[in-house]
Amino acid sequence: MSDSTLPPVLANLVLSNRLLLPTKMTPTTLTGSKVRLEPLDVQRDSQALFAASNGSSIDFNGNTIADYDSDALIWRYMGVGPFTNLDHYEKYLQALVSNENGLAMCVFDASEHQVGVATFMNNFPEHLKVELGNIWYSPVVQGKGANMEATYLMLKHAFSLGYRRLEWKCDALNERSRRAALCMGFSFECVQEFHFIVKGRNRDTAWFRMLDHEWQLQKRILESMIY
Repeated sequence: MSDSTLPPVLANLVLSNRLLLPTKMTPTTLTGSKVRLEPLDVQRDSQALFAASNGSSIDFNGNTIADYDSDALIWRYMGVGPFTNLDHYEKYLQALVSNENGLAMCVFDASEHQVGVATFMNNFPEHLKVELGNIWYSPVVQGKGANMEATYLMLKHAFSLGYRRLEWKCDALNERSRRAALCMGFSFECVQEFHFIVKGRNRDTAWFRMLDHEWQLQKRILESMIY
């Protein structure tokens, strides 16, 4: 349905949202029961995020994990990493923060440790669409609901602002990310072949999306799974 065929009240709302929403989303804090998302601050967060993602053992108040393969558990399907140098990692975080149409969020767990990053990216307010991406979590919280609640909070926030389309994209080989997208209510659209060259190899990209008229049902489903 084009804007010209929308009912007048809805068409006016779409136009109003287009005019009001900034290209760089307004910083905000999103709070749940398991996680809290705050705009990423490189000075505050970089050392803790590096320690939570570089393969070294982790102990968060008794929540422990031994040395691990950070490529296999975090970075393999990301465009960057693994990182073995804090300076290089800080430059990567600064690029996320400085992105002109993105808002990078640092994810804190219930014990106030920085455990991951999730980003509103490829924001196109003139089309009322934005992507959730550049997402990773330390293995210390993987499989414990952090990703699901963080995604729920980001979806809830974006749809409340008036966005119509939320996108999720991942390497087509990234089965964990594809399963997560489907589990959280995104619909699979397609695989875009030969989309990027990443780390010297071809990347086909799997596209998923959620639309505003689907959100109320998916919101209830996610809340039943999280809470």
